Amino acid sequence: MNSDKKKNIFLIGPMGAGKSTVGRYLSQVLNMSFYDSDSEIEKRTGADIDWVFEVEGESEFRIREEKIINELTDKTGIILSTGGGSILSLKSRDLLQSRGVVIYLRTSVKEQLLRTKMDKKRPLLSLNSNENKKILRSLLVIRDPIYKKMSDFIIDTVNNDIPCIASNIMQFFHSFSKVS
Repeated sequence: MNSDKKKNIFLIGPMGAGKSTVGRYLSQVLNMSFYDSDSEIEKRTGADIDWVFEVEGESEFRIREEKIINELTDKTGIILSTGGGSILSLKSRDLLQSRGVVIYLRTSVKEQLLRTKMDKKRPLLSLNSNENKKILRSLLVIRDPIYKKMSDFIIDTVNNDIPCIASNIMQFFHSFSKVS
């Protein structure tokens, strides 16, 4: 195992699970640098994530995402919030698993709908809530087994506040760091 693995926290999970919010909170509490792979894509392209996704298409977007994940996970002492679909790339999965502690922030489709309904930056969602529910369910069917398989720790974000989620992650992270 890479000895630096125990020094990084990588947050995975579906859109609306709270990865960015929890990641920013953890970075302040743990005094670690925080990165968000979607925000990095926006910074580097100068465009919103939904526009990049639409113009490049999903396969080109995933290649861009892999490169950013490769670059960011090579750092030590970071917290990285990943895009919900980043785990579809085998290369990204390997990078995340080999270079950090992978935390799956699990949530329900109902909670995702509540958290994303006002967000216009979700490339896979439309404005129709019934359609969005179907999309989110189908994404979860495909992605949930991958999230579970590759994670070191799973935490439900439904009915948990940010400090509680962060506390559970920190407790696991510190115990993982001691064992590894």
